[in-house]
Amino acid sequence: MTRTAVTTATAGSAGTGSGPGGVPARRLPERAVAPLRGLAGLAGLVAVLEVLPHSGLVSADYLPPASETVRALWHLLADQTFWTALGDTLTGWGLGLAISVVAGVAAGLVIGSVPVLRSVTASTIEFLRPIPSVALIPVAVLLYGADLRSKLLLVVYAAFWQVIVQVLAGIQDVDPVADDTARSYLLGTWGRLRHVMWPTALPYVMTGVRLAATVALILAVTAELVIGAPGLGREIAVAQASGAVPQVYALVLVTGLLGVAVNLVARAVERRALHWHQSVRTEVAV
Repeated sequence: MTRTAVTTATAGSAGTGSGPGGVPARRLPERAVAPLRGLAGLAGLVAVLEVLPHSGLVSADYLPPASETVRALWHLLADQTFWTALGDTLTGWGLGLAISVVAGVAAGLVIGSVPVLRSVTASTIEFLRPIPSVALIPVAVLLYGADLRSKLLLVVYAAFWQVIVQVLAGIQDVDPVADDTARSYLLGTWGRLRHVMWPTALPYVMTGVRLAATVALILAVTAELVIGAPGLGREIAVAQASGAVPQVYALVLVTGLLGVAVNLVARAVERRALHWHQSVRTEVAV
């Protein structure tokens, strides 16, 4: 074999990523690499939180090492009070989210499908939507006290706007040609809503549900922290008042993990509901 042939063969072997013995080197798919990178970043964060208190840069009285936080979390898992508080938080979150989704989808479909009604309510929606839910805390306490209903009031008010705005955007995005075609085939209001408007609005609806799920959890914990409604938020306030700093961080860690779980479940439901949509098919293909 000539020198040129050997050089060409070597270059070709290197270009295809061949391993020893001419066996092609295998590369992990991107979907498998991404979680590993995320775990590496999480491990780095845990290492920093463990080193900082010992280095003296941060007082351990205010930021305990990660090992103490994990130890406090382990003790919490064996405490029945923790599981009761977790159940109260999930109850307020789930009920508030369900109410807001049903009300937001129903109101959005009715308002969006009637142009006159949409123009009449547009200014009202734009006025009420930016009002922070925490501004309603005095009203909630005045009406219901430190009760589940106070938590539901804040959760529903915050999550409702996430859903209805997305539903209205989805109805607005309906192709006029498709709507006119449905009318020409003598489809009634229910037929056009089912076969034309709903398939177009569904991706927007699922986005609104995903956003509402996160917002509902935030407001549920906030209501427990400020109002004192039963749940993880109240446990955080009690631990902070008693000076149990590692327990405070352990409870905060639980709320963070709960938020991650809520987001993952919402994305899984979204992919399931939109398995026919181009965006989900493209994501699966990649």
